[in-house]
Amino acid sequence: MKPSAIPILLYHSIDVPPASDKPFRSLHVHPDRFRSQMRWLKRLGYQGLSMRDAQPYLEGKKQGKVAVITFDDGFLNVYQHAMPALKEFGFTATNYFVANQIAGRNEWDIPKGAIEIPCMNAEQLRDWAAQGHEVGAHTLDHIYLPGADLAEAERQIAGSKKVLEDILGSEVTNFCYPYGGETQAIRDITRKAGYTYATTTKRGHARATDDPFGLPRRYIRRTDGGLLFLKRLISL
Repeated sequence: MKPSAIPILLYHSIDVPPASDKPFRSLHVHPDRFRSQMRWLKRLGYQGLSMRDAQPYLEGKKQGKVAVITFDDGFLNVYQHAMPALKEFGFTATNYFVANQIAGRNEWDIPKGAIEIPCMNAEQLRDWAAQGHEVGAHTLDHIYLPGADLAEAERQIAGSKKVLEDILGSEVTNFCYPYGGETQAIRDITRKAGYTYATTTKRGHARATDDPFGLPRRYIRRTDGGLLFLKRLISL
């Protein structure tokens, strides 16, 4: 039997997109569109799962029609707009938090002209987890890891795990490389830090034969309406 190909969906901001002259506009998915996408998943027989809940499928130990739902950066608008839709359809999701920006904002993008986006605070992070969703790590400061020396990369990767675990009071086992930036040495550091999986921005569906520290995802952007969303979901 061929290993199942599982789509891991990649979202960022779930909010009304900013003006057309603002950078990173494509990363904002309108809340109505997000809800519609979740409805399509349900209609097509998919179960939306967090990385943690999808682990048996990702390991090939369990078969089923699942789609993994992930959010990068820990934005407040995901808590406000995505979480109600996830609850409506009985889905769980993973949110990768920038540990030094809990109750902060998208400091890594603002110098590039992006709009300010608040991040969840500690109470909201804990409530996200209490609702059945997963807290993942996204470094301390959202840095491009291959551009740092290995000591700093280790501090960012292991340090974010500790900060988030201290806030959450439970283990954080999933990691996401900011900007998708990783190398074999970075993967080795992530493994050594005690994570179970790490996701990239490489395009494709995940299989049990993949390196668990280099899992591909499917970017979902502002313009991904019904047909385009379905294409992202099923295209290998």
